[in-house]
Amino acid sequence: MREAIEHFARRLRFETDVSDVHSALAAGGGNLVVVDSRGDQAWAQGHIPGAVHLPTADIAARARDLVDAGREVVTYCWGPGCNGATRAALEFARLGYRVREMIGGFEYWVREGLAFETSRGPQRLPADGLTAPLRAVSCDC
Repeated sequence: MREAIEHFARRLRFETDVSDVHSALAAGGGNLVVVDSRGDQAWAQGHIPGAVHLPTADIAARARDLVDAGREVVTYCWGPGCNGATRAALEFARLGYRVREMIGGFEYWVREGLAFETSRGPQRLPADGLTAPLRAVSCDC
């Protein structure tokens, strides 16, 4: 039992989800900075409002110029089929940042019906009933 408790507590220390990030940003963001670790084309296709665009390959060289070391960083990439956010989080951790990975990535941000920005401006798609309740703000989990 103790091993399971330690495992799940550790995951929650280093992972967060779309709903929790959205709630934190809606409440003002506090000390949180969200980092999109994808390339330029992906960023233009859509990203979380207010996110910092910092591709993984550039983190070591540019993070200190773009992200205050005292901030809590949350990284994201495309979605659960991509470990780009994990690699980005590792780069931030190597630089000494407090960092978590947003599981679900941009895919689940959009699938949960949350607003996003594109090169054409703000967008929002209807929530996908397989990933989010259709008539509620969150799943209450």
